[in-house]
Amino acid sequence: MSALDDLPPLREVIRAHGLSAQKSLGQNFLLDLNLTARVARASGPLEGATVIEVGPGPGGLTRALLALGAARVIAIERDRRCIEALGEIATRYPGRLEVIEGDALKVDVRPLIGDAPARVVANLPYNIATLLLVGWLSAEPWPPWFASLTLMFQKEVAERIVAAPGSKIYGRLAVLAGWRAQAKIAFDVAPSAFVPPPKVTSSVVHLVPRAAPAPCALAVLEKVTEAAFGQRRKMLRQSLKSLGTDPLALLEAAGVEPTARAEEIDVAGFVALANALSVVRGAPVPAPAGA
Repeated sequence: MSALDDLPPLREVIRAHGLSAQKSLGQNFLLDLNLTARVARASGPLEGATVIEVGPGPGGLTRALLALGAARVIAIERDRRCIEALGEIATRYPGRLEVIEGDALKVDVRPLIGDAPARVVANLPYNIATLLLVGWLSAEPWPPWFASLTLMFQKEVAERIVAAPGSKIYGRLAVLAGWRAQAKIAFDVAPSAFVPPPKVTSSVVHLVPRAAPAPCALAVLEKVTEAAFGQRRKMLRQSLKSLGTDPLALLEAAGVEPTARAEEIDVAGFVALANALSVVRGAPVPAPAGA
């Protein structure tokens, strides 16, 4: 018996179903139900919430989400071996768990969640974690279909997500996350908490989407940050030449010093550069979100 529910301990579930974490799927199972409950609580009160979970594996976090009151959990699992184990959880919580066998990079959950924004809570497969996050932060229209993202990453990736200007790890991911969301590291998780233990510490990151990010075309912002951080040691007057327009005119229009380097520019500065590039290319600056 576990303190969380009356289902078997996760180690018994793994043995009963012959499960083992597969490196090719980026799997590291989180078996401590006290810790999975902490991850679930990091997303906020769960009563009545619809939750999207990616990579539930044997279902430790799934159980925590349901036990703590989530009205509905939609779990996307690519590993067919885990489906039967998740079915036992569905039986324990009738009508509240829907398991979708598929690739989270390809599954569109928006038709499944109804009108109210869902939450995403997941111990992400490490091999697709950044791709998933970028996809969610690139959602259109904005505000997005999710109310928050509470996600487990390798600590070095988590630190890149929340990095501030002036940091050596500040880059394109931090600009995207900072533009469209408020992000913070909730807590770290030691390798020993996982089976098998990874070689690095993990971190839970909580992101709340901004209702009205500064108006900017996402595709143009991506081009600007790619050019700037692609040659991050160079001054922007040099690194932005790859955009195919006069970098000095662009920087002047954005109010950015030509001698600055990418890691010194905050999100507002990159937004200003992207909007200046849009104007140069004859494209309108997007209206504020929700306008």
